[in-house]
Amino acid sequence: MQSRKPFYLLVALLFILGIGASVYRGIEHNVPFLPGKQVQSWAVDAKVSFIGTGEPAEVSLSLPNDPAFDILTENASSSGYGLSVTDVAGNRRAIWSTRAANGQQDIYYKLTLVPSGKNELPATELPPAPETTIWPATEKTAAEQVINDAWSRSANNLSFARQLMQTLGADDRSQNVELLLTGNSATKLFVNMLHDKGIPAHEVNGLYLEDQRRRQSLVPLAEVYNDGQWHLFDVVNGKEGRPDSVLLWERDGHSVLDVVGGVNSQVSFSMLKDTRSALATSIDLMKNQDAWDFSLYQLPLEEQSLFKGILLIPVGVLMVVFLRVIIGIKTSGTFMPVLIALAFIQTTLLTGLVGFLLIVAFGLMIRSYLSRLNLLLISRISAVIIVVIGIIGLFTILSYKFGLSEGLTITFFPMIILAWTIERMSILWEEEGAKEVVVQGGGSLLVATLAYLAMSATWVQHWVFNFLGIHLVILAMVLLMGQYTGYKLLELKRFKPLAED
Repeated sequence: MQSRKPFYLLVALLFILGIGASVYRGIEHNVPFLPGKQVQSWAVDAKVSFIGTGEPAEVSLSLPNDPAFDILTENASSSGYGLSVTDVAGNRRAIWSTRAANGQQDIYYKLTLVPSGKNELPATELPPAPETTIWPATEKTAAEQVINDAWSRSANNLSFARQLMQTLGADDRSQNVELLLTGNSATKLFVNMLHDKGIPAHEVNGLYLEDQRRRQSLVPLAEVYNDGQWHLFDVVNGKEGRPDSVLLWERDGHSVLDVVGGVNSQVSFSMLKDTRSALATSIDLMKNQDAWDFSLYQLPLEEQSLFKGILLIPVGVLMVVFLRVIIGIKTSGTFMPVLIALAFIQTTLLTGLVGFLLIVAFGLMIRSYLSRLNLLLISRISAVIIVVIGIIGLFTILSYKFGLSEGLTITFFPMIILAWTIERMSILWEEEGAKEVVVQGGGSLLVATLAYLAMSATWVQHWVFNFLGIHLVILAMVLLMGQYTGYKLLELKRFKPLAED
């Protein structure tokens, strides 16, 4: 007897590959597992203003590179300026240039962001040991006292940073802190004190995202290194941690804005919160990152529409195999119900059922007349096909005349399959009788209806098109059911008398 281990190994492999590919696609490319999911997005506008001096001007603006946000779109509006974007070691900058800038100049940079969920700030490399801060003579003693006091109340780098932040932000600040703050900003003083103890830290510029806010400025924040991670501190407001509403605009210690050939330069920000489709967002991100994988979205729209219908067929096939092999429902033709179910998707279920019954009924009447002519099989089938086309055309015209728009969709029925169905039912009527025609015809409609319900489900259509690995799982299930040799559920009624005894 041949071992079934290779078969079960193949089935297990198909299951693992199918589920693994689908999970990978959902996690790696953020493709939503359920349709209709929405994600939050932010539209941020940066406005650079300055007064040109009539000389050649060059404007350099730092661009955000925050792992907590993915950039969907970005564009610039700058009449009369040339634009280039540079990326040096992750430091992205937009550079505008012109031969002459006179008077008030306004340049706009716009981008759309979506949260990536990566709120942690891992260090890409071990930061170098900072240089010890050289304090002015008037501040040295005060700085040492503040640092030593906070150091004595701490246990590690992070707790030392917390103590410093509390000391600098306290309502009843000491005279030493007041003295130090007269010549330093709170964030700069915080970073310098950390450097004095050899703790890597640096200033960053962040933007608090608030819906429908205009003319906002970047706020100074501090990042403190500890155990391979950068930790964010808002010293001015006395907050630690990374809020979801903070966009880190500049993290590399470079200037946010540089203007050559102009004076009184400044940059302000406006923002607007919106929601958009999670699926459309993942598609845009894959396109931006050139990571299409095996997505069907890289095909032209016409081919995408075609595949959306084709990829539903395996679901209908799975339903047919289950209902015939496990349940035991008889059908006229093996996979005719799948094609009928596809037609139901175009016509809607009720219209499709009525149309199918009318066409088959009229077709059987015409077929009964053709059987008396003793035609050859190929001629008889050809005649039935022509008759079916005529019936569909007649019903379509009548539906239009009576204003029944639903009836116009009857043209989506597969005419060749309908012709063969009529032929098979006619032969079955002659050989087995009307009862068997009703059983098989009713079974076909039942299977087609159940297949339609499965194929028309929104989440099923979403899965089969966006997660191609699902088709491997369907194949594995079909192979497993193909090994079933037990009793069908509808056959169990034969043993009911034995159970009663």
